[in-house]
Amino acid sequence: MSRCTTASRDFDEPLAGTAATARTWLLLEQPGPWGAQALTSSHLDPAIGRALEAAAADTGVRIALIRRPGRHADSGTPAERQVYAAHTTPGNAWLHSATTRTPEQLLDLDLAALGAGDPRTFDTALRGRPHRGDPLALVCTNGKRDRCCALLGRPLAAELASSGVKGAWEVTHLGGHRFSPTLLVLPYGYAYGRAAAHSVKEILQGVREGRIVTDGCRGGSAWERPGQAAELAVRKATGEHAAGAFQVLRIQGAVPRWEVTVSHTDGRMWRVVVAQGASLPPRPESCGSALGSPARMDVVAVRELPRTPIPIAC
Repeated sequence: MSRCTTASRDFDEPLAGTAATARTWLLLEQPGPWGAQALTSSHLDPAIGRALEAAAADTGVRIALIRRPGRHADSGTPAERQVYAAHTTPGNAWLHSATTRTPEQLLDLDLAALGAGDPRTFDTALRGRPHRGDPLALVCTNGKRDRCCALLGRPLAAELASSGVKGAWEVTHLGGHRFSPTLLVLPYGYAYGRAAAHSVKEILQGVREGRIVTDGCRGGSAWERPGQAAELAVRKATGEHAAGAFQVLRIQGAVPRWEVTVSHTDGRMWRVVVAQGASLPPRPESCGSALGSPARMDVVAVRELPRTPIPIAC
């Protein structure tokens, strides 16, 4: 049976510049089944889900539900839930964790502050603390959004968990169903597509060492999609793997062409031209959807900018 992932892979659709955009991720454990709009169609109180969705609007925070890999029978309300908040902007990337017995506590969070990279509201409201364990490997498995996420994502999450990856979780939605299995790794917030267990373990080892693996990478969620593609292009051009090495300083232009300025912590800068194209031939963006031409981010040029000399005082 044809699936959206089959067409995307067969046509070698590029992955760069396709990650979901979020400066900060807020993750709440919610076992049991999930609907397509999981915050309001799971065993989480839908009133809490609606309030969280409203509070997160225009804050840079993306809220998702997570659960441990395995069977998802309705086992009732958990006594205690895991909660994570992660900010992904280079230079201020962090991952904090907490537990709660009352998920309505999340409504006490200042999501605007979280989106700006300030973890204090998380730590105060939930008694949160910096996460000291393994990096998180979040695999999208929500088959109610797209069957590929369940058919391909759930086996990957289960394999990671059974092989001892302690940070493995299932997550409700990462976008880009046609790239399943899709994966988000925290704290740095880089997303991956067409993932396999052996490559995920390499990615996680890189995170432990402060490195970003670019193979299979869709981009860093801290930036809009032209910036994601530009930053990955500079990484590949320079061979630089350090997690916090680059910043996307400016994205100038509009669809279908942008000029992106990328900087390195050592002072080097690049101008990257990114053009939005259409993926051809037509293919479904999601299982069951009509044929279309998904937008793709094509890097047209990467140019290192000359360094501005520092004036010498006489």
